[in-house]
Amino acid sequence: METLTHAPVLARFGYAVSDPTRARILLALADAPAYPSDLADSLGVSRQSMSNHLTCLRGCGLVVAVPDGRRTRYELADARLGHAIRDLLGVVLAVDPACCAPDGTCLA
Repeated sequence: METLTHAPVLARFGYAVSDPTRARILLALADAPAYPSDLADSLGVSRQSMSNHLTCLRGCGLVVAVPDGRRTRYELADARLGHAIRDLLGVVLAVDPACCAPDGTCLA
């Protein structure tokens, strides 16, 4: 396992939230830990897709899997991530539509 700080942490976080489904998972987990099947149902994605996204988020170090009896619950790896996510929701951005598409894709 490797420990990252500063710019690499931001890069991992940026990669993770660059996918709308992963961003929605992080938003959900910022509210409360959850089981993959519940997340899949609430976000309207397949369980296989949810598994793939959670694997990515684990690999980025943003979520952890916590055994809970016969099930596995997911939660943010650090409570400060929840605070950061909520803080980011309050940010207002002035974007150049010639540079960024509405979904955030960079057109440049």
